[in-house]
Amino acid sequence: MNPFIIIALREFTSRVKNKTFILMSIIGPLAIGALLVIPALFSNIDEDPKKLLVVDNSYLLLGTEKISRHSFQYLNPEEFDEESAISAVREKEIYDGLLFLPPSENGDPDFILRNTRLYSKGDIGIDLTRDIERRLGKLATEEKLKINGVDPSLVKNSTTIVNIKNLNLTEKGSEASSLPLKMAIGFGASFFIYMFTFFYSAQIMRGVIEEKTSRIVEVMITSVKPTQLLLGKIIGIAGVGLLQFLILIAFSTIIYSVAGSIGLLGSDISEVTPGGAIMENTESQTVLNEVIESFKTFNIPKLIGFFVFYWLGGYLLYGALFAAAGSAVDAEADTQQFMIPLTVPLLITLMLATPMMQEPNGTLAIWLSLIPFSSPLAMMIRLPFGGVQTWEIALSMLLLIIGFLGTTWISAKIYRVGILTYGKKASYKDLYKWLRRK
Repeated sequence: MNPFIIIALREFTSRVKNKTFILMSIIGPLAIGALLVIPALFSNIDEDPKKLLVVDNSYLLLGTEKISRHSFQYLNPEEFDEESAISAVREKEIYDGLLFLPPSENGDPDFILRNTRLYSKGDIGIDLTRDIERRLGKLATEEKLKINGVDPSLVKNSTTIVNIKNLNLTEKGSEASSLPLKMAIGFGASFFIYMFTFFYSAQIMRGVIEEKTSRIVEVMITSVKPTQLLLGKIIGIAGVGLLQFLILIAFSTIIYSVAGSIGLLGSDISEVTPGGAIMENTESQTVLNEVIESFKTFNIPKLIGFFVFYWLGGYLLYGALFAAAGSAVDAEADTQQFMIPLTVPLLITLMLATPMMQEPNGTLAIWLSLIPFSSPLAMMIRLPFGGVQTWEIALSMLLLIIGFLGTTWISAKIYRVGILTYGKKASYKDLYKWLRRK
């Protein structure tokens, strides 16, 4: 068997059989699934309803028996002031708090709202507080309209809600723009590539350092060329990363299917409440439905295919460079001088993600998507937005392949010398000499 294949299989099997890989391959997807499912589970669990005493000197809340699931019991403002109402809450365990609305001599609703106080036994909950604020704000607005001689129902009927639907023109017609989702997919994919590229490239570097310091490499290169050893290590670890990615996709699909089957996705979390309470109706459901519909406008298999190519391309390019950095040092602590320049292109591309998303087909985005050191991230930011020319994708892929071959050639020349160099911290001058050596 070809020594290159033997090295690649060794790197692959040794890492796949590792307990850390097995645990991370299982725990990682489950943790991601938990982050998606657990909040949905808890959002469907009703909190204990609160019972509040209310002293309403303004009579703004008159007739409102409930807000959401929480009930009110009114006290006569002529019989209870603020202090006596607080004492009543303290004495009776059935009450969770007191809502006190002060009187206003001139009937100014703004004065009432500025001085409204909510007392509670412990934490009353931010949702209830916001529901009360929205309800009072709506009622105060209606009261101010009445003071100024305007019928609130006339204003309500005259209010127009504008919701412009963004559409992208396509060859077959038009489709929803889905700008927020495109931004999330683009940045998420590029950040994922950055993390995986850095993580697995660092594994290559550590592996090279371990073999060098343990002197195992001296035995290995007696039967394997340094270039074969380098490529075998890179390809083997690439297989590990690809396997972990496929496991993540499989687990994500299963988690999504299970969550959908038990009603965690697409459930209506709104509630119709009596007494004129603030109702969110189907706002959350509408947003979720829009996201699901927006996903249907994407060519998911195509995006996944591009993602795998650019992830592997970026990893292979940077993996070769990290391997060269590992061969030039005797300890991991000495790699910082080489790692910082290697990671700068990736970090700069991430920092420029916002302007690229604002102008995905602008000059900056086009150039960054063509340069091999930044194209894995930049192109994945651009692709969800559409409008990327076929020649740009083809040229970007070709340059990335050429970039990988070029960095591998450079890294191999450094690797073959550095892997057998001990006791000296290599400098950039030394690397230049190794490159010139025939």
